[in-house]
Amino acid sequence: MFTGIIEELGTVTRVERSADAARLTVRGPLAVQGVKHGGSIAVSGVCLTVVDFDDASFTADVMAQTLTMSTLDGAGEGLAVNLERAALVGDRLGGHIVQGHIDGTARVLEIRQGDGWRVIRFSLDDAHAPLVVDKGSIAIDGVSLTVSALGDEPAGSWFEVSLIPETLTATTLGRREVGDLVNLETDILARHVERMLRLDAHRSLPSSLAEPAAAGAGSLA
Repeated sequence: MFTGIIEELGTVTRVERSADAARLTVRGPLAVQGVKHGGSIAVSGVCLTVVDFDDASFTADVMAQTLTMSTLDGAGEGLAVNLERAALVGDRLGGHIVQGHIDGTARVLEIRQGDGWRVIRFSLDDAHAPLVVDKGSIAIDGVSLTVSALGDEPAGSWFEVSLIPETLTATTLGRREVGDLVNLETDILARHVERMLRLDAHRSLPSSLAEPAAAGAGSLA
């Protein structure tokens, strides 16, 4: 588990690709402090398992599903990434509960520069729009942020975050440009509520409507 408070800006130093996976080596001298084989480090919001490390870098395997759902699919040497070690029990929870399990990606739609801050607008697909609320928590590239605005329009849903100078300099979000893809993780509490509501709605259907779905599922087995 993570908190979304980035500890270090790391750099991808090596990428080894196979047919359905990749192995990344990332330089992060702070991130490897206290790490153990099999430990977890969030790389731009993606929870990865350490398979090798030294005093300055670590190596982790990335499976096909993670590559498909995250921006790590396009990772190359020299890429800057946000790094966070797994939270210690007893630490202050400075951000919110972040699992490192990416829901998908979002695209930067607009950037507005303010006096000492920056507002970034991101796309929001139909599957994730119900899970994002105004003033709610969201993780972008592993950074714990508060949704400052959102909208649902015919052209598609969107949400915005307002970034202070510290976030802009201490994370990769300060380097984002319009059109860039970022990793998105919605609030785990929202995902649980959405799942319960969906199950409740299904179970409330008349038996004449619910039974065909159940029969279909059984026939697939």
